[in-house]
Amino acid sequence: MTTSAPASSLDFALDRTSPVPLYYQLAQQLESAIEHGALAPGSLLGNEIELAGRLGLSRPTVRQAIQSLVDKGLLVRRRGVGTQVVHSQVKRPLELSSLYDDLEAAGQSPATRVVRNELQPASAEVAAALGIAEGSDVAVLERLRLTHGEPMAFLCNYLPAGLLQLDTAKLEGTGLYRMMRTAGITLHSARQSIGARCATAEEAERLDETEGAALLTMQRTAYDSTGRVVEYGTHIYRASRYAFEFQLLVRS
Repeated sequence: MTTSAPASSLDFALDRTSPVPLYYQLAQQLESAIEHGALAPGSLLGNEIELAGRLGLSRPTVRQAIQSLVDKGLLVRRRGVGTQVVHSQVKRPLELSSLYDDLEAAGQSPATRVVRNELQPASAEVAAALGIAEGSDVAVLERLRLTHGEPMAFLCNYLPAGLLQLDTAKLEGTGLYRMMRTAGITLHSARQSIGARCATAEEAERLDETEGAALLTMQRTAYDSTGRVVEYGTHIYRASRYAFEFQLLVRS
C-alpha cells in the first residue's frame, strides 16, 4: 500500500477562464489520474489544505472535487489514514471482446475463479439462444472475475457440448474468447442487450456488495465466421466498478 501523497507531484491544468467549475475540472483530472494509474489503488491523495494552497484554490473547492469522487466510489475517507484511492472504474467499449482481454489491456490485473464447469440439459431459454433442442447437453461455465483481488463481475456462459475443451485450470488463467481463438474458432459477431437491476442477497455476497446495490446486466449471443452460435452468456457487473462506453454516430 502506498503511504506517500502522490497527488502532490501531479500537474493539474486548471482553466480559470472556463465556464466549467474549478472543482469539476480538478475532479476530472483526478479521475483521469486514477484511471491511467498515476494514482494507484491504495495511494493517499494528500492533505486538502496543501492541495488547495498548491493549486491556488479554496479548501471548499478542493473538498467538493474530492467528495464527487468519493460519491463515485473512486476515493474513500479513512479516519486516521486520510483520503485514499480505492480503484478506477472500468469503462469497457461495446465490442465483441473478452472481459479478460479488456481488463488485461487496461492494466487491471484480471483474475478468474471458476465456480462451475459442467454439462447439463439445456433449458428452453438456453436452447433457443444456442439454436439446439431443449434438453440437449450444454457446457455451463460460471466464473467470478476479479481485478486487483476484488470481485468485478459474475459470468455465466453456455456453450454447445463438444465445442471446446473447457479446462478449469486454463480458464482461471485466461479468457474464454482467447481459448476459442486458440482452438481455431473465429468470432464474427454477437447480439447483445444491456440492462440494470438490484443485487439479490446471494449476488451481493458473491460480489462484495450490499443487498440491493446497483448491478449492470448483459446478455450476449456470439456467432463464429460460419454463422454458428458458439456462446450464450448472462453476466452481472458491479455498477460501482464498471461501465459500458458507447460511440454514437449521426445517421445521414
